[in-house]
Amino acid sequence: MSKIKVMDEILANKIAAGEVIEKCVSIVKELVENSIDAKSSKIRIDLLNSGVNEIRVTDNGIGMDSDDALLAFQRHATSKLLSDKDLFNINSLGFRGEALPSIASVSEVELKTCQKDVGTRIVIKGGKLIINEKCEARVGTEIIVKKLFYNTPARLKHLSSLYTELANVSEFVNKIALSYPSISFTLTNDGKTLLNTDGRGSLLKVINSIYGIDITKRMVEVSGSDDEYSISGYISLPEVNKSSRNHMITIVNGRIVRNLEINKCINEAYHTYKPDDRYPIVILNIEVDTSLVDVNIHPTKQDIKFSKLEELKELITNIIINALKEKILIPKMEEKSTIPFINKVIAEKEVVEDKKEEIKEEKKYEEVTLDLDYIKEETSTYQEEIVDNKKVPVMYPVGVVRGTYIVCQNEDGMFLIDQHAANERINYEYYYESLTNKTEVVNMLIPINLEFPSNEYLIIKENLDILRDIGFDIEEFGISSFIIRSHPIWLPKGNEELAIKKILELIVEKEKNFDKQRFNDRVAATVACKASIKANDAISIEEMEVLVNKLRQCKNPYTCPHGRPTIIFYSNYELEKLFKRAM
Repeated sequence: MSKIKVMDEILANKIAAGEVIEKCVSIVKELVENSIDAKSSKIRIDLLNSGVNEIRVTDNGIGMDSDDALLAFQRHATSKLLSDKDLFNINSLGFRGEALPSIASVSEVELKTCQKDVGTRIVIKGGKLIINEKCEARVGTEIIVKKLFYNTPARLKHLSSLYTELANVSEFVNKIALSYPSISFTLTNDGKTLLNTDGRGSLLKVINSIYGIDITKRMVEVSGSDDEYSISGYISLPEVNKSSRNHMITIVNGRIVRNLEINKCINEAYHTYKPDDRYPIVILNIEVDTSLVDVNIHPTKQDIKFSKLEELKELITNIIINALKEKILIPKMEEKSTIPFINKVIAEKEVVEDKKEEIKEEKKYEEVTLDLDYIKEETSTYQEEIVDNKKVPVMYPVGVVRGTYIVCQNEDGMFLIDQHAANERINYEYYYESLTNKTEVVNMLIPINLEFPSNEYLIIKENLDILRDIGFDIEEFGISSFIIRSHPIWLPKGNEELAIKKILELIVEKEKNFDKQRFNDRVAATVACKASIKANDAISIEEMEVLVNKLRQCKNPYTCPHGRPTIIFYSNYELEKLFKRAM
């Protein structure tokens, strides 16, 4: 007797549900995407107990007739994919035909749908049809999902907390609302409205509904295209950043997607504008011919492959960098409005994360090694002529606070400048320029002999050409050691040996796909920190003026190489508001 048998359809659907339906947000995602495919202009999502007790999705789409309504619960039944050719030109969000049968196999589902005058009502419990009847209904579809995973207790046990389930659903609905600003989305939980967009097609209005007015005012519109891709959307100013990558949202042909390469590209475009462990808010709509992307990788349909990824990354990088260069990025201090209730459930979670990151940031930058000589001395390679850089207005130092923050003023208001961060930016650009151009070398009176563990010694030995290329005279000297007889002239005086050790550490950490530009960047940032004046170093008003004027000459005067702000601005109006002189 044969041991191999074809499993029944209900069992097959339960297995498929393990891939498609993992938690409450999985159901919301599949139902909302079906509503969008049905050409809905209004979609409402109502949850009870974060969706664990009930999920109700109502739309005003085209609806279904009685035959299609019943057929929709059959596995692999779909109106969106009919041939092999369609698989390579997918224009809908759903296409597998697995969502509804998978949901129905692990819950109780009630469907009401109507195309014209008479509607259809279907009730399915655990994959078994209970009711199929005609009913009164308005045009569109309503689906109610109850008792999720009631017949698969192991999956029910592994649902997250109610708070986490609600946060996941809210995050998805936020993203889908950003993807379709022309659709009105409403999300409620236990009768409380968490999101309500007007569906009038304004992406900025949706951003305001989700993030609030303070962040909306700090978003920059971007757009660009090449032969293959067309991109539009909004990016945040560097001062607006989050502890999570979740706010870098990429939308390809209306589909929210995840692509690590694209996220990395977006984050690197902000390099030196913000700390490396903080992430911007970015919403990018990418339009591309469907034949150039593959979304049929995972049942969730969020992973995607691009056939011309490098061209897309280059376009995104150029769009973001050009947008940031055009903006004056001095943070302006204003009275903060309260966090909108719409996203309180997510905001509270992120406030905790941000506080943890702030503590980490304080520890990260607490210890600094600096040298005042660079400010006091003239360097032949640095242009001393003061130019009128419109990125930073002319300002006049008047004092210093806590030995760290230079107080400046002009007719517009007051500026606070972090003397270490500002000097670090000046030095970084000077050293980066020196690294990319051939500079003079200094012969050392007493050569430096450095010894390393065998594994590090072998890595440095393999990469001696990199060091020689930037001006070091270095060679092997005995067992597991090197001797350095000359170095580039730009190494900080008095800290040459320490700077050389730091550069050799970067060689040891060298990534497999070595990038000379990124290596130069890391060397410049490392040496700049060691060469900069430190917090609590006393400098005169004249030295403050030199520092401010050199900062004004920088290509990016707004942040240090680590992304921390160099300048903060208080307008006259804001100062007067603080002292109740203006209301």
